[in-house]
Amino acid sequence: MTRLTIVVPAYDEAARLGPTLARLAAYSAGDDVEVLVVDDGSRDATVAIAVAAGARVVRHAVNRGKGAAVRTGVLAARGSRILVCDADLATPIEELAKLEAALDGGAELAIGSRHVADARIEVAQPWHRRVLGRGFRVLVRRGLGIAARDTMCGFKLMTREAGRALFEPAQVERWAFDVEILYLARDRFRVVEVPVAWRHVEGSRVAVASAGARALLDLVAIRWRGR
Repeated sequence: MTRLTIVVPAYDEAARLGPTLARLAAYSAGDDVEVLVVDDGSRDATVAIAVAAGARVVRHAVNRGKGAAVRTGVLAARGSRILVCDADLATPIEELAKLEAALDGGAELAIGSRHVADARIEVAQPWHRRVLGRGFRVLVRRGLGIAARDTMCGFKLMTREAGRALFEPAQVERWAFDVEILYLARDRFRVVEVPVAWRHVEGSRVAVASAGARALLDLVAIRWRGR
């Protein structure tokens, strides 16, 4: 079995994907690593760039959302461990060693965090995103009982067994999917929050207001299904 699968969800990422895949290839050279790009209905050259870089590609015919893309990738992964990372590599791939150490120590899900001691934010988000993020974290903690300080950092490592057990029943297809996974993991898997380096990268196509409203609805749905 492949040692590690790196799942990269991508939607219209032609401008950023090439350098990211080059960095992933350089980092994993000589290791038993599969890079899996999940194209979420892109309209640009995302697929062509991924294929040219030698990545394995799985495609959605239409855009379904980041959560759907990550779920597809995790369930299609061939690795005994699965890393999910963003196409912009806001968290450098070199931080993977910290998450692997957590799994070596017995964790089944290690989540990169920007909000615990020893985390390093090199370029901060715009102020309005920070304010909305704080409010969202309060709702997640009080409404769902999730203790993690940073549910949304796009850098998570899991065992194959945990990944399949968590993503097979998952239903959230857009931005609150991380919260659903952590909610499903409670009392089932050992989750460790790991401080990582992170930088805000310009180029997001997320409409903050609409994505925030949808995320709130998803929180309600997660809580309702968990009753």
